[in-house]
Formats: sequence, structure tokens, C-alpha cells
Amino acid sequence: MNRLAGVTSPYLLQHADNPVDWWPWQPEAFEEARRRGVPVLLSVGYSACHWCHVMAHESFEDEVTAAFLNEHFVSVKVDREERPDVDAVYMEAVQAATGQGGWPMTVFLTPDAEPFYFGTYFPPEARPGVPSFRQVLEGVRAAWSDRRDEVAEVAGKIVRDLSEREIAFGAGAAPGDQETAQALLGLTREYDPQRGGFGGAPKFPPSMVLEFLLRHHARTGAEGALQMARDTCERMARGGIYDQLGGGFARYSVDRDWVVPHFEKMLYDNALLCRVYAHLWRATGSEQARRVALETADFMVRELRTAEGGFASALDADSDDGTGRHVEGAYYAWTPAQLAEVLGGDDARIAAHYFGVTDEGTFEHGSSVLQLPQQDSVFDAERIASIRRRLLAARDTRPAPGRDDKVVAAWNGLAIAALAETGAYFDRPDLVEAAVGAADLLVRLHLDEQARLARTSKDGRTGANAGVLEDYADVSEGFLALASVTGEGVWLEFAGFLLDHVLARFTDPESGALYDTATDAEQLIRRPQDPTDNATPSGWSAAAGALLGYAAQTGSTPHRAAAERALGVVRTLGPRVPRFVGWGLAVAEALLDGPREIAVVASEADDTASKSLHRTALLGLAPGAVVAYGTAGSDEFPLLADRPLVDGGPAAYVCRHFTCEAPTTDPAELRAALDG
Repeated sequence: MNRLAGVTSPYLLQHADNPVDWWPWQPEAFEEARRRGVPVLLSVGYSACHWCHVMAHESFEDEVTAAFLNEHFVSVKVDREERPDVDAVYMEAVQAATGQGGWPMTVFLTPDAEPFYFGTYFPPEARPGVPSFRQVLEGVRAAWSDRRDEVAEVAGKIVRDLSEREIAFGAGAAPGDQETAQALLGLTREYDPQRGGFGGAPKFPPSMVLEFLLRHHARTGAEGALQMARDTCERMARGGIYDQLGGGFARYSVDRDWVVPHFEKMLYDNALLCRVYAHLWRATGSEQARRVALETADFMVRELRTAEGGFASALDADSDDGTGRHVEGAYYAWTPAQLAEVLGGDDARIAAHYFGVTDEGTFEHGSSVLQLPQQDSVFDAERIASIRRRLLAARDTRPAPGRDDKVVAAWNGLAIAALAETGAYFDRPDLVEAAVGAADLLVRLHLDEQARLARTSKDGRTGANAGVLEDYADVSEGFLALASVTGEGVWLEFAGFLLDHVLARFTDPESGALYDTATDAEQLIRRPQDPTDNATPSGWSAAAGALLGYAAQTGSTPHRAAAERALGVVRTLGPRVPRFVGWGLAVAEALLDGPREIAVVASEADDTASKSLHRTALLGLAPGAVVAYGTAGSDEFPLLADRPLVDGGPAAYVCRHFTCEAPTTDPAELRAALDG
């Protein structure tokens, strides 16, 4: 056991038995490097990362390589999901130096944590254009021993260059119609009309962009926006990136056609996509969208919910193939012979046709990833359902992929929003209860007395790392969605506590710019700050959305002003790189629409009519609309103040900037008001 024993990160615990004398990221590691006069090897990865596992097996489990590392370096292992700030700072340096990045990330630092040599995965043997890991180690050791001054000069220059990078914040003005139209045009140019999605291989689910497209269509009626969203969702749902048996999405597709995924299944992808498909159903009534939203929600609850009520981070890409070897995709892929073994001859032939399983295989070693190819054949629905059940039961007997059980606050916030809304749309109170359970865990375990968030927990034990901007923003978003769905004002109150921290500790008071870490967080070589979306909404745009939603619920001028100032960067970036500010553009659509404020005043005497109005409000298409639901005279939501019943019955008030239309008691009138 090295120094990683006893930490809460499953990724770090995977390396606790390595012969490498790993340190976690902590000041003592750099003090040790300074005392010994050696450089630091920083290795960053995450639990579900395939190539992280490969490099660990090839190099970090190798006694000879470990002995060299232990003699000449202080080795520090970081879970990027626990320390996104450390990951962001050094990834920026890697990308600036090499033009690319990825995980595992391998960076060599001075004892002052200044980077001077970079890379990602290094193989054990040299390949054309790629040195072996041992060659890299020997080269860095030689440079450190023989050219220390040169190394220090390079490191200092890198840090200076990073510190001089500035983000164009814009003039603090939010995007208008012109900028969102330009963003839509830019997306149209990058759209893949044959396959859906944007760009080439590898192809990632564009969750945040899809939300923008749906909101833009709802506000402007632009059919092209809806078509791109609808077709992309259909192609993904038919592809191998979607688990056709158990529901849920893999991280990305290695090809342009969504056929072969990188098989890790992340909580954040599934939370974001569950919400997208629910919103697509809300806009179009698509039965496929309904099915995928519910299956993805059920996947999260079934396979990712922890004993404490939160949601685990990920399922691994790799699993045992039955021979003791860990192989990517072994749990999910099928051969015709395996289908026949489970189903028998006739049903196996039908399944192969239906799911696109071929003799040659669509994946590796003659196996295929199940998909739903477009075809003219007609299939018996009951027979297909039986085939699905039997294949899923057989798959459940295979060695399952490992699960990263840590609970990440931000990603649980995304899951809370998705499950709350999906449960409300489809009359699934169990999904709403699952969202409430996760929210309770965050309040109970991740929030301290000052409403400061811890980034992670595991097995009911809080991690040591402070929450970053995306944690405060995404948890606030989840709480705001839960408040609208449940009518419980306590979630609005908790969102307010978190957003007060955003205003006080993450926001530049002069420019309104946002930082990924708090003013009192650990000081790294650069304070990370990134307004662009990656796998999840940037903390910047997520905070803008939560601030705007909270302002609409409460009438808070400071929160709305902060949201508008934060969206200034979207005004700059949206027309230029719309694929990378999708959530910021979605928030801008909400701002351009108001957003609408809907107060549903319930009557205790007519619960059915009250619930009908509430559900209609939740299903409204108005971008970013907020809903307050409660009885007349309730003080749980400011929007309910001074809103009486109408003729003794429940009523809905639709407002913008606290200016309201005449109340209605008719769900059809309410729907027309919200969808117009």
C-alpha cells in the first residue's frame, strides 16, 4: 500500500497497491520534492478511463518502472473528477504546448508546481512518433540533472504565458436575437445531415446544443433548429451509443454513425440526455423520445443509485470477458452464436436482423454492438420485447463493469433536474422520489453550516475537496427544478444559499466574470476560468442559468443582473463557436423569452384541477420558465404572494418580470399562453 490507501476516490484507490510510491495532491508532496531536489510526476485520470487503466497496467504496475519513478521523482496521482481545478489548469498547459489533450494526462512539474514537460498516454515501448514512457522518464531526469536552469526558465515562461491569457468577456451585455441567429447558422454549417450530430469522429452527444436548439425553436418557431435536434436524437437512440437492452448512453461514438461507442457510461451524460429527450417529447410528442427518456432515467436509478441515495459517477468501459481479461465492451457486445445460445435459432435470427448483429461483426473479434438500423421489415412487438428481456437477463449473468461509487455534487445536481422533470412529465412519482433522495443526500452530507459544498462523497463519507463553480451551479439548477416539480419552497431556499456563494466567492465584482474556483480556494499556478462547455455545461453558463431561474422565482435584481453580465461572454463566443457554448445559448434563449414566471395557485377543495394546471405549466415550452405551485396565501414561493383563487378554484398566472397576464383556470388557455 502507498499513500493512496484510505482516500475516497475510487480512481486513486485503484492505484493504492501499485509499486509506485504515489502521493495524493497535497502540499506535503511538493515539500518532499523540494527536500529531495527532484521533479514531480503528475498523473491525472479517472476511474472509467480505458487508457488510464492500460497505462497503469503497463507502467505503474511494473516493478522496474516503479523503482525508477520512486528514485528520481515524487509521483502525484489526481482524480480529475475530484479535482477539476487541478485538471483544468494543467490541461490548459498541455493543450497550449502540444495542441491536444486527453487522459491519462502526464505532466512533469518543478517542486513549485510549475509544468515543464507534457503528454498524455505513453506506451511501454516506443512507437513511430511516440517515445516510450521509460524514454520520457529518462529524458526528464537527464534534463533536470544537467539543465536545471533551462528547465526552470521553460517552466516560468509557461506559467507567465498562462497567466497572461485573457477571456473576451464582451461588454457585459447578454446575447440578442442577432447573436442567437448567428449561432444557429454556425451550427447548421457544422451539422451532419446524414447522421445527425456535429463534426466527425469521434462524435459526442451534443446535449447542451440540443437544449439550445429546442429552446430556440420554442421561442422563434425556427423549424431547422427543431429538425437538427429531432434527427440527432433519433440517430443516437438508434445507434450503438445507446444501450438497446438496459437503457442509458455511452460516453461517445468512435465513428461518425453512432455505431461503436467508447463504452463507459457517465452519470452526467445520462442526466443531460435524459432531460434532452424529455424536453424533445414535450415539444413533439415523439414516442421514441418518451421511451429513451424513461429508459435512461430507469438506468440511472437502477445501476447508478448508491445506498445513501445519491448517484455514482460512472460504469467502466472494460469488464471481464469470461477468461479473466478485462476487455472494452465485453459486457455489451454480442456474436450470432451468443444470440443463438440465449434465444434459440429462430429468435436469434430475428434478433440479429433487428439489432444489426452480423457474422463479420460491427465491433471487435466478430462481435457486434446492438443498434436499431433503419429497415423496411416489420417486427412483432411482443416478440421483440421477449427477446429484449431474455438478452438482458443473460447479460446480467456476465461479469459487470466496475462502478465508480463516488458521488459528485455537480453531476447529482444534473441528475436531480432530469429525474424530477421526467418523473413529472410521465407521471412517475418514483423518479421524483429518487431526485428528492439525492437532493436530501447533498444537503445532509455535502453542505456544511455555511452552505458550502463539498465536491464529492463516497459510502456516506464526505471527500476533502471543496466544491467548484459547477457544483454550486448544477446543484442549484437541480434544486430549482425540484422546487418547480414538488411545490416545496425549501429547495428554492437551498438554491438561494448556494447562489449567494456564487455571487460572493466566484464572481469578479468589477467585470461580472466567473471563476471556476472560489476566492478562498487553494491557489494554483493559475485560477481556472473557462466559459466553454465540455462534457457538461461550463460552471460559468450553468451559474448564469441558475441565477436567472432564481431571479425569476424571487424577483432578485442582483441575481438577474449577475446572470446578464455573465452572459456577455456568450454574446462574444456564441456566433463564433456555438458548439462549445450550447448551454450559455440555451440560457440566453430563456433571458430573451423573459423567462416566464408561472404561479399556479392550488385549491385544497379541487386537487384534480390544481394538479392539471400544475402539470400543464411544467409542460409549457417557454424557454427556462419557472413554476411556483402552492395554495393561496402560501409563503413558500414569492410568486404566489397576492395571487388569489379565481371563483374559489385553482388558477394560473403567467408573468414576465413580475408583470402578469389575466389569470386562467383553463389548462388549454395556459398551454396556449406558454407555447405561443
